[in-house]
Amino acid sequence: MAPQDKNTPPPLPEPLRVAVADSHTHLDMQEGSVEEALAKAASVGVTTVVQVGCDLAGSRWAAETAAAHEAVHATVALHPNEAPRIVLGDPDGWSRQGAREAGGDAALDAALAGIDELAALPQVRGIGETGLDHFRTGPEGMAAQERSFRAHIEIAKRHGKALVIHDREAHDDVLRILREEGAPERVVFHCYSGDAAMAEVCAAAGYFMSFAGNVTFKNAQPLRDALAVAPPELVLVETDAPFLTPAPYRGRANAPYLIPVTLRAMAEVTGMTEDALATAVAANTARAFDY
Repeated sequence: MAPQDKNTPPPLPEPLRVAVADSHTHLDMQEGSVEEALAKAASVGVTTVVQVGCDLAGSRWAAETAAAHEAVHATVALHPNEAPRIVLGDPDGWSRQGAREAGGDAALDAALAGIDELAALPQVRGIGETGLDHFRTGPEGMAAQERSFRAHIEIAKRHGKALVIHDREAHDDVLRILREEGAPERVVFHCYSGDAAMAEVCAAAGYFMSFAGNVTFKNAQPLRDALAVAPPELVLVETDAPFLTPAPYRGRANAPYLIPVTLRAMAEVTGMTEDALATAVAANTARAFDY
């Protein structure tokens, strides 16, 4: 692939015959307007998107966008990597908000109060993405991350909203904290990254598993093995756009209109027809996010 191709949006896939939802996207990080993204997605049968908050400002934007567009539902949260930045600061400015002062526990409490306020809004269908990230956060940030995760679980339960989990290289700890706190009624593992054994644990607990474009990557056999054992009534599909663009477009910007590419790859793995999987996924997403 020539370097300039990286900037060319992938072509529109063949439309799905059964409409589905993108269960996890970041429209605020994508090129173009929300209206354009929604129109393009709808043209290929992706008629609903869940816009996910990662910090207080992004969560407010998600709630506003969902209020303005019938096709958009919002989730609100402090991303697992956001919690340590709030508490410990970000002197190098590697986070997209630029350099930040350490705010300590009081700043985290204030941010969580802001999330709690947004959680009461009717267009906010979930609390997330929250969870644990042992890949980006070092040991010094773990306490803040875990405190934030536990607080989000409590917020989700109190408001009766779905809990959307970011779990990066932290499977055992995420599952342990869910057991310790008592999980909300509806839990979604976004960009499911566990293996088949973990999928069986999630299935037994009734947790939804949302698969992203990385299920199409050559080196992702453990993900495909997990999808193969995941009960069809607990499977969702997502883009996590602009990240995790499915093959053969890996390396280019992802967007909700590429959901059909991932869904077709998933149908192959599960041995279901495209229409049967799309029907299941559409119903599962509506059930997970209560819309």
